[in-house]
Amino acid sequence: MSNPENHTTTPESAARFVTERLQKNGHVATFAGGCVRDRLLDKQPTDFDIATDALPERRHPEHVSFSTNIEDDAHRRDFTINAMFYDPVADKVLDFVHGRDDLEKRIIRCVGKAEERFGDDHLRMLRAVRFASRFEFTLDAETHEAIQTHAAQIQRISPERIREELTRTFMQAQRAGDALTLLDDVGLLEHVLPEVAALKGTEQPPQYHPEGDVFKHVVLMLNTMDERTPELIYAVLFHDIGKPATAEFSDGRIRFNGHAELGETMAQTIMRRLRFSNQMIDDVAACVLRHMRFIDVQKMRKAKLRRMIGAPVFPTELELHRLDCLSSHGMLAEPVLPKPWITGRDILGLDVKEGPDVGKWHRLAYDQQLDGVITSREALLSWLADAIATERD
Repeated sequence: MSNPENHTTTPESAARFVTERLQKNGHVATFAGGCVRDRLLDKQPTDFDIATDALPERRHPEHVSFSTNIEDDAHRRDFTINAMFYDPVADKVLDFVHGRDDLEKRIIRCVGKAEERFGDDHLRMLRAVRFASRFEFTLDAETHEAIQTHAAQIQRISPERIREELTRTFMQAQRAGDALTLLDDVGLLEHVLPEVAALKGTEQPPQYHPEGDVFKHVVLMLNTMDERTPELIYAVLFHDIGKPATAEFSDGRIRFNGHAELGETMAQTIMRRLRFSNQMIDDVAACVLRHMRFIDVQKMRKAKLRRMIGAPVFPTELELHRLDCLSSHGMLAEPVLPKPWITGRDILGLDVKEGPDVGKWHRLAYDQQLDGVITSREALLSWLADAIATERD
């Protein structure tokens, strides 16, 4: 058996090496949990967990759990699809909880009694929503009912853990809006994001929002997202958070005067409660505050427009505006400001390191596009490559 450190390795080859060595020395050792699930779903696992009865002295994979009995280990795990094991030496799946059947049925089901599993760790209720949204599975009846019954207990979990689980849920979900709807259906939303739950039933002018109330509007926006970032996700969630408190009927229709300004304050309050970083709070709150200003861009002087474009959060603001239009009246088939031809990925592809320089080149390229000096994406890429090379010289 060769040591994987002597040649290029992958996480799987390293995990196989450790598993084989442990078994050779008389220990129980198998792959465990999510990596087994993902392999059975024909997805490439991102990391590999190993369950073993060997004492944890040194390990190559990211996680190793100590277990004297694998079957007992399975019955302590959260969901059946995460409680399977795989022996790479024998090429055999070890499934004590019918996880493989639930994978085929596309069901998220707790191992054993759902109330006990959620009692062990209340965060598992949010995890159930995340896995259902990530794989587009459904919650089995007992699991669904147990979450509804115990949803209020999620408030016993630290804000940091709730924030991380929410972010993972919206980033991993096949359709982030459906994830929000599921959070609401099982009763968790009112306890983790009560201000978002309050958007339900806040009606909007049908001529501008034929899709329905503010909550439905946010769901549509989340489902319409292409490339996701946490900043964009929370900007979408909170951009109309001030509408319920500012709704009034005047001049023949519903109005929400001052909702962007109130929304900025509310977004800051929510995000502080969930222990977001100061930078993240500032970026999202800025997007919420300024999300209505695109209405006036055609009247803006060039100097003001350039300052707007030069803001570090401008790409997020622009995408928020595009999603806002597409998920409501849809009248802006092309946004007032066109979508940038150049993306951050393009700039990284020109050997620019991640950091402030990416934003700088993005703004300069977009400036050229708006001025009409360059008339195609290909020409703009060529101009950008030359400009970057010139600066390096």
